[in-house]
Amino acid sequence: MDIYEIEAMRELKSWQKKMSKKPSIIDKTTKSMQGKFNSFIPEKAHRIITASIKSMTKVVILGSEFVSKPPLKMVNLKYREDLVRDKIDSYRKTAATTGAGTGFGGIVLGMADFPILLSIKIKFLFDVASIYGFDVKDYRERLYILYIFQLAFSSQEKRNEIYYKILNWDSYVKTLPINKDDFNWREFQQEYRDYMDIAKMLQLVPGIGAVVGAYANYKLVSKLGETAMNSYRVRIL
Repeated sequence: MDIYEIEAMRELKSWQKKMSKKPSIIDKTTKSMQGKFNSFIPEKAHRIITASIKSMTKVVILGSEFVSKPPLKMVNLKYREDLVRDKIDSYRKTAATTGAGTGFGGIVLGMADFPILLSIKIKFLFDVASIYGFDVKDYRERLYILYIFQLAFSSQEKRNEIYYKILNWDSYVKTLPINKDDFNWREFQQEYRDYMDIAKMLQLVPGIGAVVGAYANYKLVSKLGETAMNSYRVRIL
């Protein structure tokens, strides 16, 4: 193990502690607040969010839309993660620009940002999987992408459950349904919708939506990037 891998392992262990900690009172309170806040969102907005996540999940499972380069082979971890950091920076800027643009329009354009941001995040994860050397043509690798997504954007209670699956992926993958249509997308979309914080909802407010949208999207992609890097480190290191 070289110097870079030792440092990566240190970062991984710190991240693993966060993923495996028990839900705190703050976590439970935050989830309750998010639930109340969701009740103020128009039903049409909820339908758009749910339909977008359902559609995105099925696209990932079927592997019919997102195209990535062949898996990167025979390079060290530092080389891979330098490329991943470049991807994080690039996708953050794209997401921030999208959030700012749609944020100007209040609730109508703000809702349009959800499916756009979902697409950006998933395309990012497909790219990251290939950089770490995993073939996204494999149905199981596409499911792993969904679990990374869910790990990044779930409550702490749900995060504990997903983290355990990722930590024991080689064993868990053997229990996955043979039929791709059996994946529980309803639970997946509910967790992601409930995770969306107040800052992201403020993107729907005319006037301040542009600034909030850019910031929220930038931070969400940053969080996804950190989660993706450590989720693949679990398998490599």
